[in-house]
Amino acid sequence: MPGRHEFYINGAWVAPRAARGTFEVIDPSTEEPCATIALGGRADTDAAVAAARTALPGWMATPPGARLALVRRILAVYERRAEDMSRAISREMGAPIAMARDQQTPCGNWHIGNFIKAFDQIGWEVPLGAHAPEDRIIREAVGVVAMITPWNWPMNQITLKTIPALIAGCTMVLKPSEIAPLSALVYAEILDEAGVPKGVFNLVNGDGAGVGTDLSGHPDVDMVSFTGSTRAGQAISRHAAETLKRVHLELGGKGANLIFADADAKAVTRGVRHCFNNTGQSCNAPTRMLVQREVYDAAVATARDVALATRVASAHEQGGHIGPVVSRAQFDKVQRLIEAGIAEGARLVAGGPGRPEGLNRGYFVRPTVFADVTNDMTIAREEIFGPVLSILPFATEDEALAIANDTPYGLTNYVQSADPARRNRLARRLRAGMVEMNGKARGAGSPFGGMKMSGHGREGGVWGIEDFLEVKAVSGWGLAAAE
Repeated sequence: MPGRHEFYINGAWVAPRAARGTFEVIDPSTEEPCATIALGGRADTDAAVAAARTALPGWMATPPGARLALVRRILAVYERRAEDMSRAISREMGAPIAMARDQQTPCGNWHIGNFIKAFDQIGWEVPLGAHAPEDRIIREAVGVVAMITPWNWPMNQITLKTIPALIAGCTMVLKPSEIAPLSALVYAEILDEAGVPKGVFNLVNGDGAGVGTDLSGHPDVDMVSFTGSTRAGQAISRHAAETLKRVHLELGGKGANLIFADADAKAVTRGVRHCFNNTGQSCNAPTRMLVQREVYDAAVATARDVALATRVASAHEQGGHIGPVVSRAQFDKVQRLIEAGIAEGARLVAGGPGRPEGLNRGYFVRPTVFADVTNDMTIAREEIFGPVLSILPFATEDEALAIANDTPYGLTNYVQSADPARRNRLARRLRAGMVEMNGKARGAGSPFGGMKMSGHGREGGVWGIEDFLEVKAVSGWGLAAAE
């Protein structure tokens, strides 16, 4: 069975020192194992952290321009290995192969390129100001970073962490999701080929309870950067607090999509497709569609039609369909929440429990739409992470705002309206780290991150690099010696 039991530590693929056993990677389209990996133990984590700690002084002292040159080499190798990456992602987490090629893998190219552009905006050593000519502000690496990444957008999250950390001068240990580790193994090969110095990048496979816990509490780790569930983020924060390390969290979401009566004709269709993209497995998915009463019935009908027209099929088939959810556990969770929506009185207008017709194997979910949802229902409160849309009516702008903000999450909200003044008002008042309006995506270098239970910290662009930097204030700077 394909797979790799070695870990990438100190510039080499090495056998586990204290493996906690092996783990089967399941193809979610077939429910059959497609690879096996080893789950690391404490000795493996210690070895990886020690390699990163040893490499840190030299990498920090490397001129920023040389670090940037390495990132450019990584981009070149990544682009050449794109097909290998797409196939790995499709096999491990169920993204249809066309979607893996068109969206999943290109996330890496996009982020690497944007970090290269952001590099020139970082002031590595700058004067405090004209009032203090002998003061300098120095930005330097935070240190050794533990990176714990999820399965839903593997390269999106791995590049958002590793690339700015490399630019900042950090060394790192990556623990990818054990559910979807194959793309991370390809990525480690890419970094090795690009010439990342020994110990700067390390990879240890494992689960959250094992390697994840070992890393988040490790005394020689200076920062933990985690993307995943809010519950896991809370556990990591508690564990990391013992050593007072910096913690960066990108957590769950329950995005509200506010559709006003003056929204454009494609707003509802766009919103449903966005919700279902990646089989609903995106933390920024617009899963709560809030629709003004004047257009509510028409919106429900459109959403139903889009759901019924959404094809579900194997990740290995060509075409623009959606694939399975990632695992049996995720399938069971989505089914439970669909049943909860029915039990609590939401009106099921499309989809529902069980697999789509003709699919009796694989973790496939019927694209599901509920109408007449109230914001106290379970499906409006919990992050489902499947192709399930909840539609809620509202009468006024203030009511829509109140419903949208009535959630513990605060990642991404959406506004659809022809009124620019309304859009701007809502952008200021919505409690979320990101607001996207009228289907316009955020631009290159825009920061990604949330508020409240959606975490803290920002990824992408200048903000993404700065999250891996410490700020040092210096007085008495030697002007003659340095200038």
